[in-house]
Amino acid sequence: MPEHAHPSTAGADQPALRLDQVTCIFNAPDGTPYTAMRDACLDVAPGEFVSVVGPTGCGKSTLLNMAAGLLRPTSGQVQVFGQPLHGVNTRAGYMFQGEALMPWRNALANVSAGLEFAGVAAAEITARSREWLRRVGLGGFEDRYPHQMSGGMRKRVMLAQTLIRDPDIILMDEPFSALDIQTRQLMENEVLDLWMDRRKAVLFITHDLDEAIAMSDRVVVLSAGPATHPIGEFTIDIPRPRDVAEVRMHARFVELHQAIWAVLRDEVLKGYERQRLQP
Repeated sequence: MPEHAHPSTAGADQPALRLDQVTCIFNAPDGTPYTAMRDACLDVAPGEFVSVVGPTGCGKSTLLNMAAGLLRPTSGQVQVFGQPLHGVNTRAGYMFQGEALMPWRNALANVSAGLEFAGVAAAEITARSREWLRRVGLGGFEDRYPHQMSGGMRKRVMLAQTLIRDPDIILMDEPFSALDIQTRQLMENEVLDLWMDRRKAVLFITHDLDEAIAMSDRVVVLSAGPATHPIGEFTIDIPRPRDVAEVRMHARFVELHQAIWAVLRDEVLKGYERQRLQP
């Protein structure tokens, strides 16, 4: 599909992303049905940064994969700017939790891959790829291969790879969980700076409540699985721009953390107990 086949103004008065009463049922290894998610509803407005938190194994990635069109709900509907989603969500960019770089390609070639698949002219591909590497702080590192880069550098390449096609929706699945705390905070601020510049809809999955509050406009809490669903949402009314390290000392940050953790804590304990009792 040609790049920008969907104009960014289409459906602008609708939620950028809507999960409407979605249920997702898998077959367990023994053949019995397992309800990963039941009757879940979630909206993300254009330009809104929404984080989803919940216990380990509750279905956060399942939710994101349905938003990306990589997983079809058993029932309910996913909508993108008011239109039912059929197949892959072409208006979204997806930044995965694990490594998603091609080891045989250098940084420039990894960033340019999406434009190549979209049929963009070679000269434009090179110019835009170099510009995006510069924007994520990797100007001059175009010829580095993944094995020659640190974990933070590889994440920066993945970020440029995700954003270069200017998606209307950005999906992020615990993208910084493997990084050390200093590199992680640098990457979180990098994402916020880029998001503030473009203001695209973001659905951000994380297990880190501090990260969710520091970055988001709204935090949604999922219940423990099975049959997970949103059980609470909190507006993060802390002024922007924010520094993810400094904002943690803000009095309102502490209040919000206590309020969200009061809801999340019980679900984390439920999830832990269910996993402990599994044979």
